[in-house]
Amino acid sequence: MTAETVLDRLATAVPPARIRTDAATLESYSHDDAEWAPCEPPLAVVLAETVDDVAAVVRIAGESGLRVVARGSGTGLSGGANAVADCIVVSLERMTAVLEINEAERYVVAQAGVLNDVLRATVGERGLWYPPDPASSAISTIGGNAATNAGGICCVKYGVTCDYVLGMTVVLADGSVVRLGRTTAKGVVGYDLTHLMVGSEGTLGIIVELTLRLLPLGGREERAVVGSFPSLETAGVAVAAITAAGILPSALELIDRTCLRAVDDWQHLGLPHEVEAMLLAKVDDPGAAGEAAAGRLAELMAGAGAVGVERATDPAEVDRLFRARRLAYPALERLGPVLTEDVCVPRGAVPEMLTRIQAAADDNDVTIANLAHAGDGNLHPLIIAPEGDDAAKARAKAAFDRIVEDCLALGGTVTGEHGVGLLKLPGAGDELGPRVLAMHRAIKDALDPRGILNPGKAFPA
Repeated sequence: MTAETVLDRLATAVPPARIRTDAATLESYSHDDAEWAPCEPPLAVVLAETVDDVAAVVRIAGESGLRVVARGSGTGLSGGANAVADCIVVSLERMTAVLEINEAERYVVAQAGVLNDVLRATVGERGLWYPPDPASSAISTIGGNAATNAGGICCVKYGVTCDYVLGMTVVLADGSVVRLGRTTAKGVVGYDLTHLMVGSEGTLGIIVELTLRLLPLGGREERAVVGSFPSLETAGVAVAAITAAGILPSALELIDRTCLRAVDDWQHLGLPHEVEAMLLAKVDDPGAAGEAAAGRLAELMAGAGAVGVERATDPAEVDRLFRARRLAYPALERLGPVLTEDVCVPRGAVPEMLTRIQAAADDNDVTIANLAHAGDGNLHPLIIAPEGDDAAKARAKAAFDRIVEDCLALGGTVTGEHGVGLLKLPGAGDELGPRVLAMHRAIKDALDPRGILNPGKAFPA
């Protein structure tokens, strides 16, 4: 079937105004935010507005021998939404309706294109709270969050996206639409297909609506504790000490000197330039319990070698400090293309992993900035290569591969929250092993026998 015939069929099933074929749009939608991952221009981009739009695209693509790549706002960092040859990109960014908020049962039903922060604000008006908060929460969609099982800053205490997904509506590879999951607090009927879809990166089905569990908004009192450290290693020691002490902060984030300088040069937040690393911790227990936990955090940071420890209870000051963490990635992008790691190691291995990351930077003569959801061992080494410097890019890739190897050697996983996409395929193969990879292929073949949904992503073929 020719491209013109496929486009004609699309135009009869989807309003033509939602279909884009101009070169600028095809280029813009050919990749996510992972500049290092390969991509191809799609045949067309469909800006879906309804479930029927998505189903029609999948059905026509399958009948035409084409592939479908679904995406939200394109904030992914692993190439998971990158277009492949002979594909149609279907964007869910216009599917932005919050369909239901059930205050009594504490859940929300929303379309996949709703931005994380918009969802949080909307349910917050009803006294409810959606905890998952990736650093990209202002610009990432809940559908994309579910597709990669995104984590975030408060996941050390409150969990990641999958912990809040009760159900979903999914477009399958044959264009049929199914409802998975439940709205009840408990339920164990059949296989857990809902959570099979979470983290599957659009390879098993396209998530178009989500039913998400909510918590009460009130009852928390945030206190921040910020420690400044003379080295990454001493900051890592503090993380290990906090974990060993049994304290469960609502956030425990690491940001290194390179990140601090990049953010402050851009936003002028008054951040320190003379320290090598900062730990940003929050506790949200109310009253005396929260005060005691904050005090204990401060003691442990000081005992691990912090050169300074500050505490904050004013909400504006707490937000200012954590704003630096959220802005670190875009601040570094201003310095050049960033190759983003997403390894996760046992919390006790954080100091050793940070040491190995620095060794990878030194040995390959590259700049590596470090961010981390340190409280759960999820590290984000950010490898920067100057624009147009192919030799530096090659060294950066060598450092990237070495960090993956070191992570696995320490009992870790190659991706904590960004997904495998394209960038982590070799590491995923090493981590999963032949028998588990065969299980993945069997599931993929059962749900998508023609291989039309986001092929080549999530696990090695």
